[in-house]
Amino acid sequence: MQRVLIVDDEPNIRGIVRKYGEFEGYTVVEASDGMEAVELCRREKFDIIILDVMMPELDGFSACREIRKFSEAPVIMLSARSEEYDRIHGFELGVDDYVVKPFSPRELMMRVAAVIKRSSGASRERDVYKFEGLEVDFAARTVSVDGARCELSLKESELFFYLLRNRGIALTRDALLREVWGYDFYGDDRTLDTHIKLLRRKLGPYGGCIVTIRGVGYRFDEAK
Repeated sequence: MQRVLIVDDEPNIRGIVRKYGEFEGYTVVEASDGMEAVELCRREKFDIIILDVMMPELDGFSACREIRKFSEAPVIMLSARSEEYDRIHGFELGVDDYVVKPFSPRELMMRVAAVIKRSSGASRERDVYKFEGLEVDFAARTVSVDGARCELSLKESELFFYLLRNRGIALTRDALLREVWGYDFYGDDRTLDTHIKLLRRKLGPYGGCIVTIRGVGYRFDEAK
């Protein structure tokens, strides 16, 4: 059975997630704060972590940062705030999805299933792409800019690799959401825009290779 860790200082939220999670066939483990979550993740393996932002002892962002030091388990962040800054900060830390409270428990379970499916089915291509000082090793899932390692989250990597695989082609927003996030994606296209912004920033001088096609979507273009 797949194991879900729900981290929230509100017992009723944990109870709701446990109820719906167990109904879907998951084993659900609870933690009431970030510190407890980090210690649990050190001792046990989880298929996905649902992590609240605002908690005592250690907030969700800090807990995610600590967990990422030793675990690649996908993370869904819960927050009562919907500001773009919070979403960007979460995605920079490697968060796979972001859900704003109050949320639908059924929708949350759909997102859980979608994230687990994507993370477990990630393909590992077997070649290397080079353009000037940009080098991408698809097999190792690494990106280097002018010799320096570029740290990308799982979703940033999948988006960037898809753009590279289809370089020179104008990709619609719907196509990118469908191919990278999946047919069962329940968010909005602001998620795509946020990831594009983060990618451009992390790619430095090559960020301009990701071109916005007004009214259509994006294209990776070596001409910059």
